[in-house]
Amino acid sequence: MEIVINPRRVKLMMAAAMLLLSGCVAPQKSATVPVCAVGDAMTQTTLYFGLNRPAGPVISAAEWQTFIDKDVTPRFKDGLSVFEAKGQWLGNNGKLAREDSKALLLIHAKDSESDKRIEALRGIYKQRFSQDSVMRVDAPVCVAF
Repeated sequence: MEIVINPRRVKLMMAAAMLLLSGCVAPQKSATVPVCAVGDAMTQTTLYFGLNRPAGPVISAAEWQTFIDKDVTPRFKDGLSVFEAKGQWLGNNGKLAREDSKALLLIHAKDSESDKRIEALRGIYKQRFSQDSVMRVDAPVCVAF
């Protein structure tokens, strides 16, 4: 019997496991807005962008910066944070795959316009760099400046 492992499903399962192991519970779509003792209720979205292409060279620092400057910043002018990340998952071949990645953290209002801008970024990146997926994690947060 041959077992086929879907890399996208494995990545999603790993993300869910990390949230559970960290003591967090992923919010449901019907989750209520948090009551904030300090600050305002907002949404934190973290996007994970792999830097390996299926074929060809890795996505360069210049290509990543162009993506941030031309695609991300115009959609999120109020600010953003980028972190270096190391992703890993079990590949279809049963071997551990590792990939340098970037994590993009966005704080925004929970509304359809923000959602459209985020989904546009995911689509642009997947198409431009031949990616199967860009993982998205959303969480309600309280934000104060």
